[in-house]
Amino acid sequence: FHDHALMIIFLICFLVLYALFLTLTTKLTNTNISDAQEMETVWTILPAIILVLITLPSLRILYMTDEVNDPSLTIKSIGHQWYWTYEYTDYGGLIFNSYMLPPLFLEPGDLRLLDVDNRVVLPIEAPIRMMITSQDVLHSWAVPTLGLKTDAIPGRLNQTTFTATRPGVYYGQCSEICGAN
Repeated sequence: FHDHALMIIFLICFLVLYALFLTLTTKLTNTNISDAQEMETVWTILPAIILVLITLPSLRILYMTDEVNDPSLTIKSIGHQWYWTYEYTDYGGLIFNSYMLPPLFLEPGDLRLLDVDNRVVLPIEAPIRMMITSQDVLHSWAVPTLGLKTDAIPGRLNQTTFTATRPGVYYGQCSEICGAN
């Protein structure tokens, strides 16, 4: 796509520089250019055609990179006020709630507002599809270390894909300001 767009940009730059060169080096003897409807039509339609030539491959690439055809694991995440429900859809009925640990239950070394009672366990080096929705209000499912942030909207199923590249604990958080917790 980069090479495709770059060739179009080179062509546009060459045509503009050529038009500037002709304007600066020729005498303007034709004063009857105010009635050039054909030229106005061309310079109106030509940019629209160029934008379509750039847009179509760009949209194709965008949709190809968004879809994982055969993920190793699919997890459905449902946002509730103050907790998340996770469903491992590939393992028939494995459902659990993940509540944030209150400050009184934190052990030394636990992170306040990040540690939960039930963590999601994921494989490394495997494509994972996360389907995200909400049951009550808007939520935002985010794992900053993985570069993920997807809105959870009631009645809508959003999808994101990712691959964990190293073992460890990835802390997620709700990124909406929606109350005391």
